[in-house]
Amino acid sequence: MTFVSNSPVHVMRKEFLIFSFVSTTVILLIGFFWSPILYSFLFFGPIILLGFYDMFQTKKAIARNFPVLGRGRYIFEALRPKIYQYFIESDTNGTPINRVERSVVYQRAKRQLDSVPFGTQLNVYDEAYEWMNHSINPKDPHSLNPNPRVIIGNHQCSQPYSSSILNISAMSFGSLSANAIEALNGGAKIGGFAHNTGEGGISPYHQKHGGDLIWQIGTGYFGCRDKEGNFSSELFKEKANLEQVKMIEIKLSQGAKPGHGGILPGAKVTEEIARIRHVEAGKTVVSPPYHTTFKDMKGLVYFIQKLRELSGGKPIGFKLCIGSKEEFHLLCQAMITYNIYPDYIAIDGGEGGTGAAPIEFSNSVGMPYKDGLAFAYNCLIGYDLKKHIKLIAAGKITSAFDVFRTISLGADLCYSARSMMLALGCIQALECNKNTCPTGVATQNPSLMKGLVVSDKKQRVANFQMQTVNALVELLAAAGLESTEEINRKHVYRRTSMTAYQRYEDIYGTVKLGEYLFGRKVQD
Repeated sequence: MTFVSNSPVHVMRKEFLIFSFVSTTVILLIGFFWSPILYSFLFFGPIILLGFYDMFQTKKAIARNFPVLGRGRYIFEALRPKIYQYFIESDTNGTPINRVERSVVYQRAKRQLDSVPFGTQLNVYDEAYEWMNHSINPKDPHSLNPNPRVIIGNHQCSQPYSSSILNISAMSFGSLSANAIEALNGGAKIGGFAHNTGEGGISPYHQKHGGDLIWQIGTGYFGCRDKEGNFSSELFKEKANLEQVKMIEIKLSQGAKPGHGGILPGAKVTEEIARIRHVEAGKTVVSPPYHTTFKDMKGLVYFIQKLRELSGGKPIGFKLCIGSKEEFHLLCQAMITYNIYPDYIAIDGGEGGTGAAPIEFSNSVGMPYKDGLAFAYNCLIGYDLKKHIKLIAAGKITSAFDVFRTISLGADLCYSARSMMLALGCIQALECNKNTCPTGVATQNPSLMKGLVVSDKKQRVANFQMQTVNALVELLAAAGLESTEEINRKHVYRRTSMTAYQRYEDIYGTVKLGEYLFGRKVQD
């Protein structure tokens, strides 16, 4: 398997070989001819040879014009993200996740002091600053349920699942290392929350520790496909009925690259990956941007019914990033027409994370999760479908306020991916797509993967989830609420200018129950 990297190690690989050869030769010569000139050549010789190499190579113009010195550009280019993160960015302006947010994840994962001194570092008069209401009569947090849960499963489901408020979002084995998958599932087992497999199938590393699984089925149908890549009812039924699998999720689109398929190069399709995904080892596997099992809204709702029957009545949902609003309206109408309802819908946002995506898709395709979630909730209320369907949302969930805010927009519970990676030890090195992750989280390199010790990191994942849920309970108490079901859009405010602010209710609007069923104009 070949990986392209601009790291100093890869940039200097040829030079190191030259240096090693010349050094060895010079050392041997010194044995015969002891001379200060030859001794100094031990240091300067490789540099001179490297200079000659640069002068005659044709791929790097800067190195060709400025031998040896020009190579500093490539080294500093590779080091730039690290230098920026550690020496230049402030605590609040780093991206995708700033240092304040990263720190709270690390502290809670390690059960360290997570309070902050001297007040907030945020400018509370900046546009888009957000906050929640508190009550003049707060509750005693110790009197509230310390582990709020949500029952997922409507009247068409015979095996409903009691889910935690905060769960692990979809990340496949292959994208993450075997040790990372093990630690995530071990943390889910310790903490009693769910672990989404991602579309890469159920691996032995998902099963080793026995944590609850949400099995995600993508367009490649990995783990439940025949030799031609079509959905296999027999293989699906076999895995869906595993005790560890609690829910099934059909992936329609991913926030980081909605409407984009994927290609798994043959070099990456190892024997192990081939067994897990039910593909041919060494052969390139294409995941189309669309499902081949259904072509329209009617096909999707009947596919939901089919999976529910094959799984023995387990909760079935689907995940998408909102794109065309009209299509979502049509989907809601199809549910009513055919009287088939998913047990949940997972809303991803255009700002979602991924191991790798084209920049056009990552930056410019898909509705951000707040807008998408608010729209989806309004639709479900307008068509009187919310009573059948729970909403799960994901979008940079790093703190209890993020969970509170997401629930206020209409979610019943949350997914988190990147924060769970941070709990594993991720340092946001931004090398997920290079197989060079220095912490062993997003790599298949055994020498890097071994640095992630499962026994330690699984406890950190459990700690982060537990501490965040505990903080959410404290926020509920501060707001004078007793359960997450009482959170609504009246509880969160956003600053729209230095002198003005609005409630979420005013920003995202409200829809009356069943409003879209009575000939009212559909709202966008």
